[in-house]
Amino acid sequence: MNTNEIRWYGRVLSPALTEVSIIVISDLHYGNPYCSVKHFERTLEFIQENADCYCFLNGDLCESTLRTSKGEIFKQVGSPQDQRDWVIKKLLPIKDRVLAVATGNHEARIYDTAGIDISKDIATALNAPYRPEGMLFKLSFGSGKGVHGRPADRPFVFWAYLTHGYGGARTKSAKAVKVERIASWVHADFIVMSHDHVVNVAPNIKLIPDNRGSIDSDGFLSGKVTAHREMLIKSNAYVKFGGYAETGGFPPTDLDTPVINLLTPKSDSWAMFPEKPLQAVKVIV
Repeated sequence: MNTNEIRWYGRVLSPALTEVSIIVISDLHYGNPYCSVKHFERTLEFIQENADCYCFLNGDLCESTLRTSKGEIFKQVGSPQDQRDWVIKKLLPIKDRVLAVATGNHEARIYDTAGIDISKDIATALNAPYRPEGMLFKLSFGSGKGVHGRPADRPFVFWAYLTHGYGGARTKSAKAVKVERIASWVHADFIVMSHDHVVNVAPNIKLIPDNRGSIDSDGFLSGKVTAHREMLIKSNAYVKFGGYAETGGFPPTDLDTPVINLLTPKSDSWAMFPEKPLQAVKVIV
């Protein structure tokens, strides 16, 4: 097996679950003097207080400023190792809720300089699957019992793809289009890109042909085509306005954490939405 090839990871949760909430934790930049520890701790509290909430770690958890990189090297809190240890300590209480880990460009500075992968250290400490470039993840939960057309023993399956991101786009549209590009080559129910510190949520519709067909009234083989909605998400950051971001002309960071809700027809929230698909992804910002 070539371990460099993309592979998906996954987790099977309880068949008793009817919905699951997902948080993407990224761009904490702990060590940056403008890091909002308060907002980060609120996110951790939300995960701890909601039993059906899980999270992905999507890079730039540590500031990791080096002499050759951008950032406040003389003002950053601790060394990159100190930052890594602090992040691990904070995340250990929710280690069972961490589904998977990807890395960011700030952690990559350490790897590029010394060959040390501090994101891998974090994933190992939390016993979570790790793939630095990005993560294709299959999350299964619930039961089809009582749902029209579904076998009782078949769980609901949601696919996610997450990658940290790249580049230095300035406008919201330029930041958002980067995750839209990913949707052209990865099929998932929701796709998340971080890095740009601006929250954006948009649906994307793909037409999926059904392999099953039949002979129509004109004698031709024909089949149905289903519209599949996937959610394209840009995640938030935990860095207050100031420092090199302000002097570089970047806008204030969005500190609000989006909550991704994976819903089944058995969810108490199902009645809030008019459409009746077999399952749905909703994002609250």
